[in-house]
Amino acid sequence: MITMEDWVTIRNIKKRNPAIGARTIGKMLGISRNTVKAALLNEEVPEYIRSSVINPAIAPYSDFIFEALIMKKLKGSRILSDIKAKGYTGSKSAFYRYVITLHIDSQRTYQRYETAPGEQSLFDWSPYQIPINGIPVKIQVFCCILGFSRYRIYEASLGCNQAQVFEALENSFAGFGGITGRIQTDNAKVFVDNASRSYFQWNEQYLSLCGHYGIEPHHSLPKHPWSKGKVENPFSYLQDHFIAGNTFDSLEDFFKRLKAFQDTVNNKVHTTTRKTPRELFELEKSSLLSLPEQRFFSSKTESRKVTEDCLISFNGNRYSVPYVAARKTVWIKVSKGYTLEIYSPNHTLLATHPISLEKGQIIMNKEHYKNHSIERGNFNRMAELFREQFPDDLWLIDRLKEQKRINPAYHITRIMELAKFYPADQMQKGFRQMQACGLYSYIFLKTCLEYTVVLNPDELRRALRERKDGNIVIPEAFYQINIKRPLTDYQIK
Repeated sequence: MITMEDWVTIRNIKKRNPAIGARTIGKMLGISRNTVKAALLNEEVPEYIRSSVINPAIAPYSDFIFEALIMKKLKGSRILSDIKAKGYTGSKSAFYRYVITLHIDSQRTYQRYETAPGEQSLFDWSPYQIPINGIPVKIQVFCCILGFSRYRIYEASLGCNQAQVFEALENSFAGFGGITGRIQTDNAKVFVDNASRSYFQWNEQYLSLCGHYGIEPHHSLPKHPWSKGKVENPFSYLQDHFIAGNTFDSLEDFFKRLKAFQDTVNNKVHTTTRKTPRELFELEKSSLLSLPEQRFFSSKTESRKVTEDCLISFNGNRYSVPYVAARKTVWIKVSKGYTLEIYSPNHTLLATHPISLEKGQIIMNKEHYKNHSIERGNFNRMAELFREQFPDDLWLIDRLKEQKRINPAYHITRIMELAKFYPADQMQKGFRQMQACGLYSYIFLKTCLEYTVVLNPDELRRALRERKDGNIVIPEAFYQINIKRPLTDYQIK
């Protein structure tokens, strides 16, 4: 039976060099091409048990190898050269298989491990050269897989820096609709600052993300590829059944077809569980931990000041934002390496733009300026639109008519404009704040949506009396922007 080490080596060679054949891989490892083909077809990590029988070609040199490797701490390649000079005629793979046994306790075995529902997820990624409209483009494909059900989520990006890796993780969590108790990763720099066993240290930003979601981080030990077998396998399957031989019209075409492939795989009977991942996922969903209300925003998120003409600057270009954010501070984030996302201070997504590769451009969305100079509308017509969108908050219409007798149409019209840019749940939270303070004003609602206001009616009423130019001026002490930075950001380096 093929060893676990050969299985991993064969599949990694094939993944990184799709054009290479089974015969060539066999020659590289000193094994038959049929063995290579069997390894490529087998989606599961084979059980590895140390053999007590020494290869006859190795036996005459076993004492020399032991002394050179264990006592003198020489490299395997140096020892292999030495024994070849002494007459060794065996294969390179046979030599390295024997070397591995010297590092492993005679009783140790490597067997498949299973996890309970909601217990563990695994995450990894792999680079691919994808033909996009005839041009090879390097794309990173991420995969997060649930250990129990094998339900997987594929994400992709043009890069793999920490922000892009975190985005793929968070998109995966959202796709699952929950999180597992722990997550298994490798020792990549985005997760680990120091991977040594003696001085192991997690990356602070990654720990912050795990703390935000309440998930326990775990990492694979170096040279333990079997600990990530469940997430390594999907990349080989992805290469063989999706990427190889396919061409794509655009990045959007690739991302769309990747998701379609994901659905296909999740509905395919798994060779180990004998059930489809989607079928088991329905059982596992109830065991997943709930997601926090907001996504994680690292301290690397950048802020921008919106100009009066509703534009922000980014990398030599200007991008539009909805007019409700004019003269405000917003947060920006690059998504998947080619999309600019613009967020309000409380992390509501306001706008997205494809990032221009040219400089000095102005990228505008006409919808961001629609009704910028809105006039007072018909109250009854706007009230009907409000009833359709917020049927549980009809009391607000009466409150507006009572408190804003002169111009209620202006306020309800502006409120409906805000509803185009803010989610319904945040609008309704704003309505609750208006009710708690007894302040029924478009300006107050806009302030509630932009900040997390501390509900103190007396102080807010005092702030209202100090208004300037019809706007409520809320002192900084009475709101908090929901951004947290670790204290280490402020240390002098």
